[in-house]
Amino acid sequence: MTQLLDARRGRITEQMREVAREEKVDVELVRRRVAEGRIVIPHNPIHSPKSLGIGEGLRVKVNANIGTSREHCNLDEEVEKAKVALRHGAHTIMDLSTGGDLDRIRETLLKVVNVPFGTVPIYQAAVEAIERYGSIVDMSEDDMFNSFEHQAKQGVDFAVAHVGVTKESVERLRRQDRMIPMVSRGGAFHMAWILHNDEENPLYKNFDYLLEIAKEYDLTLSLGDGMRSGAIYDSNDRAKFQELLIIGELVERAREKGVQCIVEGPGHMPLNHIESNIRVMKTITKGAPYFVLGPLVTDIAPGYDHLVAGIGGALAGYYGADFLCYVTPAEHLSLPSAEDVKEGVIAARIAAHSANLAKGIDREIDDEFSRARDHLDWKKMFELAIDPEKAKEYRKRRPPLEDPSTCTMCGKLCAIKIVNKYLRRG
Repeated sequence: MTQLLDARRGRITEQMREVAREEKVDVELVRRRVAEGRIVIPHNPIHSPKSLGIGEGLRVKVNANIGTSREHCNLDEEVEKAKVALRHGAHTIMDLSTGGDLDRIRETLLKVVNVPFGTVPIYQAAVEAIERYGSIVDMSEDDMFNSFEHQAKQGVDFAVAHVGVTKESVERLRRQDRMIPMVSRGGAFHMAWILHNDEENPLYKNFDYLLEIAKEYDLTLSLGDGMRSGAIYDSNDRAKFQELLIIGELVERAREKGVQCIVEGPGHMPLNHIESNIRVMKTITKGAPYFVLGPLVTDIAPGYDHLVAGIGGALAGYYGADFLCYVTPAEHLSLPSAEDVKEGVIAARIAAHSANLAKGIDREIDDEFSRARDHLDWKKMFELAIDPEKAKEYRKRRPPLEDPSTCTMCGKLCAIKIVNKYLRRG
C-alpha cells in the first residue's frame, strides 16, 4: 500500500498526520492533495524516515546532493557531508555516488540519514555495465530495472528516473540549436544507449513495470530532467518542453497505479523565464510537485553558483516550485567538500524561506527576529538565525569595546539605541 492509495481510499496515515502537524495545516487537506498527486510523502517503510510533505500549500523544501565520484572516493567524507547537510537544515539527502563500493556507501548513508533519502539508480547500472561489459551503452534492460528494485529493497525513499529521454525527445534534441546539448549525467547515459542500440528507453517503454517496482516499496519517482538546460541560451527551448509533455503523460499513469511522483527541472534559466516555466509545468502535470535545480540565473559565476541558485530558487519557490535542489560553490568545478555542502544548504534554505515568506508562511519567525533586533537581544537573534554559527563568528571576530549591547559597525552611534532613547522615552 502506498501513501497515494491510502489517501485515495480515505485513509489518513500517521505520515500524513505528522506532515499536517509540522506544516500547521488541516490533515484532511494533506490527505486530499496526496490523493490528487499534488503532495508527496517520500516514505519507504524499509527506511522509515521522518515524515516530510512536498507539494502544494506546504513549505518549500531543500535537497542536498552528496556522493563519491570515480575521481575521488572517501566514504567518511560523504558521511560527514550528510551530517553537515542535516545539521544545517536539509530536508532530504540524495546519494549520487559513482565511485567505490556503491552498495556499502548507500547502506552506510541510509543508517546516518533520518530524512527521505534519494538516489539515481541508473548511475549504479551504468557503473556496473562499465565493469561488466566495458561500456555504458551495453547495459541491458534488466540491469536498469534491477538497479531500481535493488535500491528500493535497501530502503531508498525516492529515485530519479529519466523517462522523458526517449527516441522522440532525442531526435528533437538532434534538430535543436542548443549551445550545450545535454548536461544531465543520467540523461546522457540514456541518450547514448538509445542512439547506440537504436532502441527505445526501457524505462519509458516498460514504464508500467517501473511502476510495479515503485508501488511495492512506495518508492516515490522523481521524473528526471534529462533535457534540462545547461546554458542560459538553451532555456525553455523545444527539447525541454518536448520532454515535459512526455513526463506529463507519465505522471497521470503513475497516479492511476497509485505511485507517488515529482517532476524535475529546469537548470540554467534567466529570471524572466522562471514564472512561465513553472506555470507550464504545473499545468501539464496537473499540479505535480516540482523539483528544481536552482534554477541558475547566470552562467558566469563559477565559485558562487550557490548564490546564483539561491536567487533563482527564491523566485522559483514563489512562483510554485515545491522542492529546491541545492547548488554548492563547487558546482561546475569539483566534487564539493563538507564546507561547500554547508554553504549550499544555507543558500538554498534562505531561498526557500524567502519564497515561503512571500506566500505568507513563517512570517512570525522574521517578526520575532526583528523584535529581538529592536531590543538588541543578541542571544535571541542567534537562536532564530538560519546560520547561528556564522553570525556568532562575525560578532566574536570584532566585539564591541564601548558598549557591549551594540556591534562594531556603529558602537555608541547605534541608530536603534538612539531611537529607543529619544523616540520611545516616556
